[in-house]
Amino acid sequence: MDEKSLKTSLWQRIAILAAAVILIGGTLLTYVAVVLNNPSGDDTEALINQLSEEYTAKGQEIAARGAALSPKYFDDFVGYKSQVKAYNSANANAAGLEIKDLKTGAGKELGDGDTDYMAYYIGWCADGSIFSSSFNDNDSPTSLAAPMVGSSSMIEGWLQGIVGMKLGGVRQLTISGELAYADTQEICGGYNSPLKFIVWALEPDAELVQLNQERSMIDMQIYYALYGGAM
Repeated sequence: MDEKSLKTSLWQRIAILAAAVILIGGTLLTYVAVVLNNPSGDDTEALINQLSEEYTAKGQEIAARGAALSPKYFDDFVGYKSQVKAYNSANANAAGLEIKDLKTGAGKELGDGDTDYMAYYIGWCADGSIFSSSFNDNDSPTSLAAPMVGSSSMIEGWLQGIVGMKLGGVRQLTISGELAYADTQEICGGYNSPLKFIVWALEPDAELVQLNQERSMIDMQIYYALYGGAM
């Protein structure tokens, strides 16, 4: 992957800016709604309890949608579990980011900063143990949980690693600790641990995207109810 392919085009910058404006506007509206619904602060606890129940219910809707999608994708994705093997931690850290395409997709190519996708994934440590995945059970999976929806908050190695993927494709990422959680979070038994992922990037499911957006909005309302927008 050359350096040019990692740069954001003018139209991508415009799209990102527009999305940011929409997000900021939605955040302000959410804050106003919370304040108007709770002007005195006396009912904060009741409001948070209500929002927490809504958040849980929305999570259940997401899980149900994931269960509906699972039969369509499980048989194909479970085969990639055989790729999960132990690897040399020092070599992985020295390499920075390594990319290996296991299947080339035929859909839209993901660009730098692109979040318009959903993904099933497997993430594992240098000793071969899976620390997180889309499977219902990491050892003996029988189904898939709801796929994650593309997000700009993923670790840097993931964000760089999916650039150039075409939807429908499957890619293996080897990510150094520096491009993963570095010294900010302990994972795989320590800090600065390298990680490996298998990522299957797919055309986003409109219903799932909507449900995730609604849950994020509830989460924002809980935040403002608790902290009044303080950072």
